[in-house]
Amino acid sequence: MIQIAVLGYGTVGSGVVEVIETNHKSINKNAGEDINIKYVLDLRDFPGDPVQKILVHDYEEIVNDPEVKIVVEVMGGIEPAYTFVKRALNAGKSVVTSNKALVAKHGIELLQIAKDKNINFLFEASCGGGIPIIRALNSSLTADEIDEITGILNGTTNYMMYRMDVEGCQFEDALKEAKEKGYAEADPTDDIEGYDACRKIAILSSLAFGQFVNYEEVYTEGITKITAEDMKYAKAMGRTIKLLASSKKVGDDFYVMTAPFLLGPNSPLFSVNDVFNGIFVHGNVLGDAMFYGSGAGKLPTASAVVADVVDEAKHLNRNIMMNWSSKKLEIMDVNDAEGRFFVRMKGNLADDLAKAEELFGKVEPLEVPGLEGEFGFVTSTMKEGEYHKKAEQTDKILGMIRIKE
Repeated sequence: MIQIAVLGYGTVGSGVVEVIETNHKSINKNAGEDINIKYVLDLRDFPGDPVQKILVHDYEEIVNDPEVKIVVEVMGGIEPAYTFVKRALNAGKSVVTSNKALVAKHGIELLQIAKDKNINFLFEASCGGGIPIIRALNSSLTADEIDEITGILNGTTNYMMYRMDVEGCQFEDALKEAKEKGYAEADPTDDIEGYDACRKIAILSSLAFGQFVNYEEVYTEGITKITAEDMKYAKAMGRTIKLLASSKKVGDDFYVMTAPFLLGPNSPLFSVNDVFNGIFVHGNVLGDAMFYGSGAGKLPTASAVVADVVDEAKHLNRNIMMNWSSKKLEIMDVNDAEGRFFVRMKGNLADDLAKAEELFGKVEPLEVPGLEGEFGFVTSTMKEGEYHKKAEQTDKILGMIRIKE
């Protein structure tokens, strides 16, 4: 029997307990051993819940128990999660986590400790919820050289963009609705400012390219400036707006970015709606691959966590190699990235198109009935820095959204 401990009995922690109890026969069969939850750590008590029998409030009971072979960290945040995980690894216990903030910040160090101790540090649920993207990158796609990963990696913002598209509502109304449905936290900053998706693409890029991507260096732009008017232009173009986290190899360089993009119907991510996540991967041999599923939620996330528990149970005292080195991946300056840009401008086509083309060269103009005092246009391909230099020459720019070809 393999004894495990679960740190945190919140949404995901309670889901882990539920998944193991519900599917214990198939889980034990796949693991080749009986998996038993010996401890659940939480500061709170849960009277009336069967978990109370195995509940502990002191981490020392877990880290000092030699019977515990696997520790599941589903507390979230950096501390005390980092301290608890590091101590567990140093004590010779494998660790599973769903904590993207922890993995993005301390992943290299924790993976090295696990390697040195011949144990494992796995984190499938940290990116894409229940979508098995990390396992795919680390095993199924190892014959390929990955040159692009682009994903909708945050369910909250995807839900909001979808509602703004369908209902034509403003950002504030979409956020209020997301909070009412429990999709957005009381403080939604990490989601709406793009920080959550940024950490996830840094993790996925580190695995895909084999070098450490520092999330603090990734250009990140959230959805707070997206308006109902932007959505009307998108519909007029037959497109939609999504918050994308993207990394791509361009020649010998790499760019990594999180920002809203306009997608056309030919994009595999175009129809990823509501709270779902989608991840597009391109390899030099495989070509295109698409991963789609529930990107968050109690049971989908818990399912990915338990899958890692099973993997660690099958590899006790044997390290699973991760393609993530401590060598830092140099990211190209976002100003050197090329693309086309959709721009909203004050004025009207008849009077102001010439000014737009004087600044940006030949453009594709667009007017939307009902939107007075402004028009839109799509630029030709140019570098991001070039666009910004041109845009700074006028005070008539209302907004810009990048176009994903």
